[in-house]
Amino acid sequence: MVKKIDLRAANKKALENLALAGGFDSFKETHRAQYFNPDGDGVLFLEKVIRFGAKYQESQNSAQTSLFGETADQVYQELIIPPAEPWDNLSQLKKERAVVGIYISGHPLDDFKKEMEWFTNAQMMQLKDLKPWVNKNLAVAGIVNDIQHLESRNGKGWARFSVEDFTDQFEFRIFGEEYLKFRHFITINQFIRIKISVKEGWRNQETGRVGEPRIQFVAFEMLHDTLSKNSKKLTLQLDIRQLESDRIKHLKNELKSFRGDKPLYFDVIDPKKPVKLTVPSKKQKVAISQKLLTVLDQNQWHYKLN
Repeated sequence: MVKKIDLRAANKKALENLALAGGFDSFKETHRAQYFNPDGDGVLFLEKVIRFGAKYQESQNSAQTSLFGETADQVYQELIIPPAEPWDNLSQLKKERAVVGIYISGHPLDDFKKEMEWFTNAQMMQLKDLKPWVNKNLAVAGIVNDIQHLESRNGKGWARFSVEDFTDQFEFRIFGEEYLKFRHFITINQFIRIKISVKEGWRNQETGRVGEPRIQFVAFEMLHDTLSKNSKKLTLQLDIRQLESDRIKHLKNELKSFRGDKPLYFDVIDPKKPVKLTVPSKKQKVAISQKLLTVLDQNQWHYKLN
């Protein structure tokens, strides 16, 4: 590519941003971290590639060989891609958004879609207006993106922190005993689930006017722990016509790999009648995990938690 493009227009910064945003991901022999690996000599691989492109174009324009008597193609063959540890998914996504403004190749919460689906009942976008939620208990989840630990005039600690989910980002403020109780959960890039209660705003004693609704924090937990802590039982939905099929035998074999302590139930449904029979499994309990739910999804089994 660098043999052909105008390197005065596509300068180093532009190519760096392109690499960070995944623009070179189609080159399967490299991954993004390798472009920014100095490989012991202090020069980034991407910079070496740019230098090669400039040298190649110069030699083409001058019809001369390189300083060592080699053609530009020969110099290119000696450009060795340095080994480097791939960036973890979160770091890669953060770098993407830093240069583009949005996530492109995924979202930091993609690994927690089941937790978000089953154990939250509100989204960050909906917290922009708290009035409809007064006197309601909500559970939200996301990744902590920004934190400021502060101190009030009387010396008490408090914090403002932003949490992002698939819909938006919301800034929370936490004070007093709630801050002391939950502050260890509030760390940058932490995946958390928060249970809150929305309360009516404080009433002004002089004017009688009620202020904006306020958030009371009930509980925090690591999103990694949400499935194991909150899943009480698993219910699989079965069509009565499938009970003797090979599909059921396959399901039984799959479930053997996920033995645990959570009750397993079956909703047996007859599509010809509005009848549903719920039957507990007497022989097996399960360990409810991301892996189990993924297996059920892949085999198109319908289920519900709790």
